[in-house]
Amino acid sequence: MDVEYLQRILTSRVYDVAVETPLQAAPQLSERLGNRVFFKREDMQPIYSFKLRGAYNKISQLSEAERAAGVLAASAGNHAQGVAYSAQRLGIRATIVMPATTPQIKVQAVRARGAEVILTGDSYSDAEAHAYALQRERGLTFVHPYDDPEVIAGQGTIGIELMKQVPHGDFTVFVPIGGGGLIAGIAVFLKSLNPRIRVIGVEPEDSDAMARSLEAGERVSLQQVGIFVDGVAVRRVGEHTFALTQKYVDEVVRVSIDEVCAAIKDIFDDTRAVMEPAGALAVAGLKRYARQQNLEGQTLVALTCGANMNFDRLRHVAERAEVGEHREAIFAVTIPETPGSFKAFRQALGHRNITEFNYRYAPREQAQVFVGIQMERPDLRPQLAQELRDMGYGVVDLTKNEVAIVHIRHMVGGRAPEAKHERVYSFDFPERPGALLEFLSSMRETWNISLFHYRNHGSAHGRVLVGVQVPDPERPAFEAFLEELGYSYRDETENPAYQLFLT
Repeated sequence: MDVEYLQRILTSRVYDVAVETPLQAAPQLSERLGNRVFFKREDMQPIYSFKLRGAYNKISQLSEAERAAGVLAASAGNHAQGVAYSAQRLGIRATIVMPATTPQIKVQAVRARGAEVILTGDSYSDAEAHAYALQRERGLTFVHPYDDPEVIAGQGTIGIELMKQVPHGDFTVFVPIGGGGLIAGIAVFLKSLNPRIRVIGVEPEDSDAMARSLEAGERVSLQQVGIFVDGVAVRRVGEHTFALTQKYVDEVVRVSIDEVCAAIKDIFDDTRAVMEPAGALAVAGLKRYARQQNLEGQTLVALTCGANMNFDRLRHVAERAEVGEHREAIFAVTIPETPGSFKAFRQALGHRNITEFNYRYAPREQAQVFVGIQMERPDLRPQLAQELRDMGYGVVDLTKNEVAIVHIRHMVGGRAPEAKHERVYSFDFPERPGALLEFLSSMRETWNISLFHYRNHGSAHGRVLVGVQVPDPERPAFEAFLEELGYSYRDETENPAYQLFLT
């Protein structure tokens, strides 16, 4: 038992500014999962995030000299708001360094609190490095977002509230992990009081620094992190937080981005509240864990820890939510290019709801249709595909094909037989102002671009599909050029979605 941390948590000053957030039942999700599911609504804090607790607890205990110097923080958004809010409340000057990829709603909220905002880099780690340089240059007081005992203690006050609020004794709580401050504070408090309570961390599959560190037995640094769930996009977890997580946390679950989007919808269905991706992360983990472990009749609590969502991201979330829950099947279906074929195919689908139907005429015997079909249950998708094949239709299941979902569904019918030697690549790059121009400027004019598709998905990643005419003898030179570009890319030339609809 870490008595010092218990004392810090119990004497934290968070309630000068923070509120005791409600524990809200989730009846729809409870019924679907066969368990008692509750949301701990940390999105209802004054800054719409739990981060206010740790930031205020730290800043309120600074010395007069530290306050006079002014405070400095690096943050992907919510810690920045917590520091800015706390500094404004206490009359202290604040400087915040944020990644250039931070959603504008968070940047504007920080500026509205009177803080100086500096945007740099693509991830928290980039912002942190710049912040430490500023600290040395200006002599500011650095307020770490997670790896500080007072910050950890402030977040740990959520554990006090859970002990009072959860109505069924022993329970399992799911907590999102970025740098680890939130789960460290909650776990040390709950486990010290009741070791039977299970504490399970949740990370995105593309930002799983804590899970990898626990597997390695030491802190590891990720070369890169996914930034859709920007609130937890951390390459290296904290020293204090890792030690506490190693000691008190039972398990860490990884989830996909599509599962996070589905969880945003689940929370909305039960509460009518819209979470940011990190705010829904714990619910995604709860759902995956309950299904994997076949849990029934248990009390499961998930922290909905942030609601600072950019409105333009909702389009991307809505598209991916159905994929994350596997409630939509996406098929490429081959039908005869003859009058009446559409009607016959629609009749073959029966009562099923069509979510998308894309087609363009081409002078061929066979036509390709891109169709989305709503499914009552995910396991019915293979059955439907086989039913259509039995009726003589050619069917390719594209439900999990990223190129089909992100690009092809918006391009169906664009055929270019004149584009000889065409090869197709998908590229990812951090989405920020000027990023697309930066990408285009880095493309040489040596090879002709024969296809290009970009669409702003409200995501932290820009995604581009590019077709380039590259004769076979020039392939080695072109592949060397791709490596020089420095962008993440994949060769999609053999992707069935491209082959069926764009060749």
